[in-house]
Amino acid sequence: MKTLLSALTAAAAFGLMAFSATAANLVLYTSQPNEDAQATVDGFMAVNPDIKVDWVRDGTPKIMAKLMAEIEAGNPVADVLLIADTVTLERMKQAGQLLAYKSPEAASYDAALYDADGYYYSTKLITTGIVYNTAAGMKPESWLDLTKPEAKGLVTMPSPLTSGAALIHAQTLAGVEGLGWDLYKNLAANGATAAGGNGAVLKSVASGEKAYGMVVDYMPIREKAKGAPVEFVFPKEGVSAVTEPVGILASTKNAEAAQKFVHYVVSEKGQDGFVKLGYIPARNGMALPDGFPARDSIKVLPINAAEALKNTDDDLKTFSGIYGSN
Repeated sequence: MKTLLSALTAAAAFGLMAFSATAANLVLYTSQPNEDAQATVDGFMAVNPDIKVDWVRDGTPKIMAKLMAEIEAGNPVADVLLIADTVTLERMKQAGQLLAYKSPEAASYDAALYDADGYYYSTKLITTGIVYNTAAGMKPESWLDLTKPEAKGLVTMPSPLTSGAALIHAQTLAGVEGLGWDLYKNLAANGATAAGGNGAVLKSVASGEKAYGMVVDYMPIREKAKGAPVEFVFPKEGVSAVTEPVGILASTKNAEAAQKFVHYVVSEKGQDGFVKLGYIPARNGMALPDGFPARDSIKVLPINAAEALKNTDDDLKTFSGIYGSN
């Protein structure tokens, strides 16, 4: 009888283990570049070997269109989101689509970098500035330099219709005196192109197809270190920033595992992983990656997430009116 009970107990324990392993599988939807998404997942799984993470990657507008279609059909696949901007997650919070989690790691973050109710947390600061090819005739220092005759037909940028970071960038500059939507109109008049995402912009400038581009910081800084003929500039007026927040879907069936993922990416170990990938960490007290200036020398322009959310449709229409539906 003792042997039978032991066998039954062992079988039950094995069954619970198998169930837990299955229940702990997570699906991450992210806008991170493929290699960064894999590195983030690998780092998490190294700390949590009992949790398997599958991930799906696309630009924020596309990944959100996929997720919203799934939610509308009553079958959202993702457990966790790690995407470009807080405006998108604020929209989801207001719609009741996120699960709150109060992380103890929040004490190491500025209050502006996470939701006070625990619905989302910034993981990094990704600024948008100017990249230029080292063979270019002009070395830009200002956003307005891109509207000069020397840059005519030589400027490219990602489209806010494709890139979440590009949308936040446009909304940020739209509120800056002396720039605003007039900057985008003047850029268009000067032959600037706007299409696709940040990767295409970097490729165009690095190849010499274009001389100048608007792009997120880590891409050209990373590629310069590999020998690409590019330089990155933090313009004197300041830069916009997205913070790649992480949040948990309210529909998740793996809340505990999802909370562990959030905990990891905002922990010191997770943040150090982002530094090694070449990002400015959101967490206080962390070193900056090689190639970046001192953090206090980077002027980050403010944006009101609630206002940006309210104005998003109008801002996209304004941009489309200038550049078309690229």
